[in-house]
Amino acid sequence: MEIDAKIYVAGHRGLVGSAIVRRLEDAGFRNLIVRSSSELDLREQVAVRDFFASEKPDYVILAAAKVGGILANDSYPAEFIYDNLMMEANVIHAAWKNNVKKLLALGSTCIYPRLAPQPLREEYLLTGPLEPTNEWYAIAKIAGIKLCEAYRKQYGCHFIAAMPTNLYGPGDNFDLNNSHVLPALIRKFHDAKSSNLPSVTLWGTGKPLREFLYVDDMADASLFLLKNYDDSEIVNIGVGKDISIADLAGIIKQVVGYGGTVVYDTSKPDGTPRKLVDVSKLTGLGWSATTDLHAGVEQTYQWFLENQARLRGVAK
Repeated sequence: MEIDAKIYVAGHRGLVGSAIVRRLEDAGFRNLIVRSSSELDLREQVAVRDFFASEKPDYVILAAAKVGGILANDSYPAEFIYDNLMMEANVIHAAWKNNVKKLLALGSTCIYPRLAPQPLREEYLLTGPLEPTNEWYAIAKIAGIKLCEAYRKQYGCHFIAAMPTNLYGPGDNFDLNNSHVLPALIRKFHDAKSSNLPSVTLWGTGKPLREFLYVDDMADASLFLLKNYDDSEIVNIGVGKDISIADLAGIIKQVVGYGGTVVYDTSKPDGTPRKLVDVSKLTGLGWSATTDLHAGVEQTYQWFLENQARLRGVAK
């Protein structure tokens, strides 16, 4: 990648996009193109077409998406499938029309079948039913993968797709109505500590196993793949090890400094029993994560403390 190349980062204000912008700037890239959703609605085909025709980016990183946890996916299925389908279709098609040198589409490991063997290998895609609590988002992301494959097959486009595991870090969403589990736990324990509550109630049994990748590590992997990978097959991005929700809660409880007890509401869903990705393809290419989970939680909580006055869904 040329240091003066025009790089469009779609979704630069989100958790993923903002980390990618930080990583690109750290690497010396200065010709970055960004637009907020109010400036460019990626769901609108004409707007995306005109933007690409005007800006002519050399590289595209598609990090824009409508994302959320179990509650959000269950509450807004139409938005989760429609918004993500439209964003992917418009950006990928416009990238082809405007001769983008390379495009990286970022998805999620929730694309894999609910009961696929663990750890999840890239070839397990489309081998079984999806997890019902996030199938709308997963179907949209699978369509994005297939779009990249189709444009590569038919037109020779250098479009690649990577599937990060559960992400967390600075810039995360801490709104309890639609956040993912790790930032939601940080918020719950912080609020309980601030209000001197004797206990914190968490959904499910605490037994499901999850893998968590610090978002700045994911951004580093994204730049690595743009420079070093060019194939039709998807690539998992993760750390290669998982942790139970109960043990994760223990880490966050300690980092936040909450002294109460944890209660599990077993009437609520657990979601997928386990979701660990096989990262042998990525490590074989020469990349691996470096941020320890405890250290990553500490950095994320520190960011939360410094920014909570302006965060969505957090009392001012």
